[in-house]
Amino acid sequence: MRVLQLDSGREMRGGQWQVLRLHRGLLERGVESMLLAREGGELLRRAAGEGLPCGPLGAAGMLGRYDLFHAHDARTHTMAAVWFRRPLVVSRRVAFPVKRGWLSRWKYRQPDLFLAVSDFVARELSLAGVEDERMDTVYDGVPVPAHVAAGDKVVIPRTSDPAKGMAVALAGVQLAGMEPLVGDDLEVVLQAAKAMVYLSQSEGLGSGILLAMAAGVPVVASDVGGIPEMITSGINGMLVKNTPEAVCEGLRRVYPGMGVNGRNTVLARFTEAHMVDATLASYRRVLGA
Repeated sequence: MRVLQLDSGREMRGGQWQVLRLHRGLLERGVESMLLAREGGELLRRAAGEGLPCGPLGAAGMLGRYDLFHAHDARTHTMAAVWFRRPLVVSRRVAFPVKRGWLSRWKYRQPDLFLAVSDFVARELSLAGVEDERMDTVYDGVPVPAHVAAGDKVVIPRTSDPAKGMAVALAGVQLAGMEPLVGDDLEVVLQAAKAMVYLSQSEGLGSGILLAMAAGVPVVASDVGGIPEMITSGINGMLVKNTPEAVCEGLRRVYPGMGVNGRNTVLARFTEAHMVDATLASYRRVLGA
């Protein structure tokens, strides 16, 4: 099987991490996966640094013979829909509704299969007219560290997006009388964590939450989008409203066993291997059809 992966993201956000993990995992399983990403972008730099097959987005790099194309964002979805006449798989990671204009309707008719990052996202696709037989839910997958975190800070992911609620999270942590730690590289800063606060107004799933759960860190997260598909409130994390008071109350209800339960949840459903295997099964379904 020869698969061309397409992603145009500038930064290394959750979606780009999933592309890198998928690309690496497919190669390990003997799939001839090739990644084309934005020139000068972090995803291309990291893939090249690992020695993985990759190149910049552009027509010259797309002339090879592939059995299937996998577009991972809206821009490459459009590119593939316009340029190619062969099996197309598109990942849909965002929670907001699909646009209803004629161009969007045409674009969403082209893929052979959508991979929704959660059942919540799959329902949004269904509302936009995508048939059930053209959808699979494939959850994010994250690495599971050998050791659980053993810190004393409350980690908050750094973001410039006001919809992600960093200011509200900070206020809630301070209201609880705890010490916040705002960080960029979650896999590093989580080692100093006793809890994490992850707020958002809209979320397809939230792979940062899974990173914390994998490290045994209890998460206080917004009760929106696909997040409740990972967290059962009071068992393996806390689901709250996006207010400082709710965050404060959620942090006060966290107990160590939540971290153990969260890690077990990831091991059961959300590892890199789960994500790669589910994606590969979807590829085979498309090619078999």
